[in-house]
Amino acid sequence: MRHVIKSSDARVTTSEAQRRAADDATLAIAVEARDEQALAELYRRHVAPCLGLARRVLGDRTLGEEVVQEVFVRAWRDPSRFDPTRGSMRSFLLAQVHGRAVDLLRAESARRAREERQALRSPSVDIDLEREVMQLTEAESVRDALATLADGEREAIELAYFGGHTYREVAVILDQPEGTVKSRIRAGLLRLRAALIEAGVSE
Repeated sequence: MRHVIKSSDARVTTSEAQRRAADDATLAIAVEARDEQALAELYRRHVAPCLGLARRVLGDRTLGEEVVQEVFVRAWRDPSRFDPTRGSMRSFLLAQVHGRAVDLLRAESARRAREERQALRSPSVDIDLEREVMQLTEAESVRDALATLADGEREAIELAYFGGHTYREVAVILDQPEGTVKSRIRAGLLRLRAALIEAGVSE
């Protein structure tokens, strides 16, 4: 008969009936002894509330699923993090999910703030420069100059000025924040003007 081995020195096996009957603390011991099916049982019991919490915090189903998967992988790699004397397994998992989801939100907020600061620090592009570029859209020299830009700058400029898209539409097409798109366009236009001046097309 298969049974739970509580030693961490051996990989264990448990029957389905044993897993279903076991409490979370017993399953945690089995996970620490490298019983993959015990982890699967914990996942079955607790994945729904974990996913619900992650989605509420992040507002994104895919990111929520990634966070929950990461939490369960960490539970497998370092099962000793769970201490049954300090609370239930569900409380532990929900705390881990919440903490990781909040970390992601903070990281995203910090990234957006950096991009906004960078956009504010970037040299402004006046209307005359944009009009100048528009007037030269058919010129071969403009195409040559565009080829010298970084991919992100070139794509954004082509969509905005040659494709007729708004900044917001460009952001959606490129799957980038609008602030990032604006920053790339500003930088690209300045580089483009420099290249055109060097080519003798613009002054």
